[in-house]
Amino acid sequence: MNRTEFIIATAIVLFVAFCLGWFAYWLIHKFTRVAQSDIGELERMAQELHEAEEARDQAITYMQQREAELTNQLSQTEAELSATMDGLREARREAEELRAYIERQNAG
Repeated sequence: MNRTEFIIATAIVLFVAFCLGWFAYWLIHKFTRVAQSDIGELERMAQELHEAEEARDQAITYMQQREAELTNQLSQTEAELSATMDGLREARREAEELRAYIERQNAG
């Protein structure tokens, strides 16, 4: 291979490499390009996501407040139940004492 053939072969190889590089760039650019309508869609989706996160945060706050209220009501109800049960126990004890007293009076 003489000098001229070597230069032509090198030029062809460099030109083919250039063409492959340009084609690869064009493909990557074509597949990664984002259209203006897609940007608008992404912005709309981001706004909806933000609104959904705010709604979720509000729902979590509401649920925590509601849970605290219900826990408080449950504690009050349990305290009332305990007091009622104590009163019922005392009333049964008094009724039993009265029955025993009446039976002693009737027997005696």
